[in-house]
Amino acid sequence: MNRSVRVRALLALAVIALSLYIAVTVPVRLGLDLRGGTQLVLQTRSTPTTDADSEATDRTMEVLRGRIDGLGVAEPTLVRSGENRIIVELPGVQDPKRAADVLGRTAQLTFHPVLGTADSSGDASRPLPKRPREHVLPDESGTPLRLGAAALTGEDVKEAAARFDQQGGAGWHVTVGFEGDGRTGWARLTGEAACHPAGDPARRVAIVLDDKVISSPQVDPSVACRTGIRDGATQITGSFGPEEARELSLLVNGGALPVPVETVEQRTVGPTLGAQAITASAWAAAIGTALTSLFIIGVYRLVGVLAAVGLVCYGLVSYAALAALGATLTLPGLAGFVLAIGMAVDANVLVFERAREEYTARRRPSTRSALTAGFRNAFSAIADSNITTLIAAALLFFLASGPVRGFGVTLGIGVLASMFSALVITRVLAEVAVSRPRVRRRPRLTGIATTGAVRARLTRRNPRLMRRSRRWLAVSAAALVLAGSGIAVRGIDLGVEFTGGRLIEYATTSPLDPDRVRTALADAGFPRAVVQSSGDTGLTVRTDPLTNAEETEVTGTVRELAGRADKVRDELIGPSLGEELRRGALIALAVALGAQFVYLAARFRWVFGTAAVVALAHDVVILVGVFAWLGRPVDGVFLAALLTVIGYSVNDSVVLFDRVRELARKSPGAPLPDITDQAIVQTLPRTVNTGMGAAFILTALAVLGGSSLTDFALALLIGLVVGTYSSVLTAAPVAIRLHHRTPHRQPSGRT
Repeated sequence: MNRSVRVRALLALAVIALSLYIAVTVPVRLGLDLRGGTQLVLQTRSTPTTDADSEATDRTMEVLRGRIDGLGVAEPTLVRSGENRIIVELPGVQDPKRAADVLGRTAQLTFHPVLGTADSSGDASRPLPKRPREHVLPDESGTPLRLGAAALTGEDVKEAAARFDQQGGAGWHVTVGFEGDGRTGWARLTGEAACHPAGDPARRVAIVLDDKVISSPQVDPSVACRTGIRDGATQITGSFGPEEARELSLLVNGGALPVPVETVEQRTVGPTLGAQAITASAWAAAIGTALTSLFIIGVYRLVGVLAAVGLVCYGLVSYAALAALGATLTLPGLAGFVLAIGMAVDANVLVFERAREEYTARRRPSTRSALTAGFRNAFSAIADSNITTLIAAALLFFLASGPVRGFGVTLGIGVLASMFSALVITRVLAEVAVSRPRVRRRPRLTGIATTGAVRARLTRRNPRLMRRSRRWLAVSAAALVLAGSGIAVRGIDLGVEFTGGRLIEYATTSPLDPDRVRTALADAGFPRAVVQSSGDTGLTVRTDPLTNAEETEVTGTVRELAGRADKVRDELIGPSLGEELRRGALIALAVALGAQFVYLAARFRWVFGTAAVVALAHDVVILVGVFAWLGRPVDGVFLAALLTVIGYSVNDSVVLFDRVRELARKSPGAPLPDITDQAIVQTLPRTVNTGMGAAFILTALAVLGGSSLTDFALALLIGLVVGTYSSVLTAAPVAIRLHHRTPHRQPSGRT
């Protein structure tokens, strides 16, 4: 074992040992879509007196943090997003109505002197007269009270607590204690009220919360005029239940929000949905990895076995990286983790195919030297293809939101872990294995000293695909027309994430007819509700934005038909946020195409960069068109799949163009169509074998992943097929046509 192999071996052992330690000791943080809970996105709004600027948002966060602590939620998360948005995650909270009500209320608590009752005769809807610095509010019984200016506010309150007084008959009430100037102010307020005779409305003190009189107690006869209550304490009484009393005390303790907030996004996921997704993804990962490993072993024999070992190490390293970085594993991220297993095979396949070329062409005398040359010659294609995928992952992280951002993190970590697994771990194992005397005597056992079925068939037939480049462009154009007609005829079914609205998923005990549910909802006043089956006994209802009361009515209608229907997911997206996310998705798509073009133009030529981007646009239109024909929703998860397809498709184009560049250096005067045909023959085995490895994983994910991951896996499978086709039979012909139109007719060999 030479020095370089020993260094790589020590590095691999150190990373594996560290990863094993982290995996055992540090748990991965699960997102709410996997562990269950509620996520709220709150947006601050300006008032005539206060701007919802950065400072006001920070103050609002502090108040909300106090309210969340009072809710007793374990491990809540409160982060700011932009200048005026706050993301709140509440694990385990399955009642978003209560959470949104407690967090979103401004809780402007004030204490007022009662000046008397207002004249309530005549039209009750007519505004009641009021004097300057006075306002009229109905008390608990509905009697209009004339209230003076606020004497105390919530800022004067030291502490509030919910209490139950069974002996005194007060039931549930809230005790309030004042501090500092609040004690003096409370004594003065009650002392002035005590100067009025018993039964006089002016002997009462009005306690107002958010412009509503919640209690207007009369000062006790034992309180002396001008003396008041000097112990700085009072009780807020009313028809409170235990939850109402606790929430009121929580609001008073948390203080008033500096500015009003509104809920622009709300997501609630039941714990069973996340548990099912984790179990399904685990099975998909296990079965997909097993099938991929068997396929790689069947194709590459001994080095295939070592690549399968590298896959296991990849899974360990990437899992440990997620845990060490404190990244949140979301549902799309979990799917990305499984998907990256299939993509991790790509680097190994590139190396093994180059090693086969080196050995079968008799350029290398042994399998070990052929393997070393394979790693060296494949590095450029591996680096370029993985960088393009990292670009897609970075765009998902910076331009997407919510769980889709988690997918970008997982995908990026997976790409880096797969490169380390292939270029360090698998390389060490393979170099040590092929150096053994028994293996050297049996070179065919390695899997390198053989041509391979795909390469043998291509070499024997020697297809000249680029002689008819216009024919392939016509096929691509026909596919575009067919997909485009789906978009024009059926339209794109944008999910609630991009349109705004509410999506509720139910788990029912028995299958329900969507048409029957749709008719019942229309009769209940929701004619625009879209009802679809979800799995065997699942049902999704998508509507315009609903209030919580309307959501309760929708759920009641479904339960009347189903007998029992448990909510497993509830998403509410405001119209303004939906428009913003839709605009952000288009920007992300445009930036993705532009970034890939810039990188490819810098690494190759603008001709190749343009050809690759044309192929990518071809893939995007076809994928969106197929989903339009199928009537599947285009949402944030679809966007994640789409950007992944872009990265994957570019991988194939990069491998092909990298080989074209290499062959152009060796034969500078050769025509580009001939060079491209030769490059296709040499790289197609890698494309087919990598695609098969990814297809096993995606098929397992589509079949076993459940309703939450089916559309995601389906989009990737379609993208895999279309991307494999377009990288060879769209990108290459476009590059040839563009090359013929440029004054420089010889393909460039620059890097």
